[in-house]
Amino acid sequence: MSGLRLPALTTLLARARAERFPAVPYEGWLCQAFQVERQHDWPVAPFTLAIDGGEIADSYWLRADPAHLKIGRDRLVMIESALFDLRADEAQAMVSSLNTHFAGRELAFFAPAPKRWYAKVPRTPELVTFCASEVAGRDVQSFLPTGRDALQWHGIFNEVQMLLYAHAANADREERGEPIVNSVWLWGGGVQAQIHGRPYDRVWSNDALAVALAVTADVPGTGCPADAASWLSTPDAQAAAGSHLVVLDELAAASAHQDAVTWRERIESLETRWFAPLLDALREGRVTSISMVVPGEANCWRFELARRDLLKFWRRATPWSQYA
Repeated sequence: MSGLRLPALTTLLARARAERFPAVPYEGWLCQAFQVERQHDWPVAPFTLAIDGGEIADSYWLRADPAHLKIGRDRLVMIESALFDLRADEAQAMVSSLNTHFAGRELAFFAPAPKRWYAKVPRTPELVTFCASEVAGRDVQSFLPTGRDALQWHGIFNEVQMLLYAHAANADREERGEPIVNSVWLWGGGVQAQIHGRPYDRVWSNDALAVALAVTADVPGTGCPADAASWLSTPDAQAAAGSHLVVLDELAAASAHQDAVTWRERIESLETRWFAPLLDALREGRVTSISMVVPGEANCWRFELARRDLLKFWRRATPWSQYA
C-alpha cells in the first residue's frame, strides 16, 4: 500500500525464516495446532459448545451462527455476526421459531450465546461445510455445503432464510436501523473429539475456539491484552519460559470485506501496540523467539525468528505482494 510504513513488522518478517504451507482456514490451523483430527469438518461446534455450557453427549453438532445476507446485484454476501449487535432475547426468540418450524425433523437449535448458535443433528450427516472465516464477505453460493446429504441441507438453509426474514424480531431491528438476521451459517460440524496435542503453555485470545481448545487441553487461557506492553508486564508472561499463543485477529473482518481503509488503520495500530514492542523485547532478550502464523485464502505462512536472527542484516525485506 502506498505510504504504509511498518518498520517493526518489516524487520520481523525480513529476519525471519519463512515457510509457506497449503491454505487452511484459521479454525483449521488451530485444530491442527492442538492435533485435533478432522472429521467431515474441523469439529469446531462441540468444542465451543462445551465452553458455552452445552451438553454435548454423543450427538453431532453444527455451529449455526446468525448472519446477515446482503443482497447484491448477482450474489448474496455474508455479513458475520461479529460485525453487528444481537441481543440475547432476540437470539432466543429466533431460535424458538426455528425449533417450532423444524419440530418433528429431529433438528434442534440452541443459542447459549447471542452470536453463537448451534444445531443438534440426530445422526452424522455426509456433509462438508466451509468455516465462517472462509465465507465472511463472500458470495455464499460458492460456499454451500457439499457431500451426499448436501441437497437436504441446502433446503434447510433456504427454509431458515425464509423464516428469519419475516421474523418479528427483525422488524424491530429494521426500525432501529440494524442489520436483520436473515440466515444462519452452518459449519464446524462434528462429534466430541479428543485433543492429542498440548502445543502451548498459555493461550491469550478473545476467540471462542482458541479458548475452547485451551480449556479442553487443560492449558491456562486468558483474554488477549490490549498491547504487547500489557502482555509482557503480566506475571504469567514474565514467569513462563514456555510457549505462548497470542491470537491477533483484528485484521480478519477488514480483509474479508476488502475494507482497505480499516485494514490500514488496524495494521498501523498493531505495528504500534504489538510489533514494535515485541521487536524491542526480542532485542533485549525478554522474549527468546517469535513465531508468526498467517492463515490465508491462498497460502498459510509461518515466520520464525530468534534473537540471533536479528543480526542477519543480509536478509532483505520481501515485497508484501509475495505473501499473497
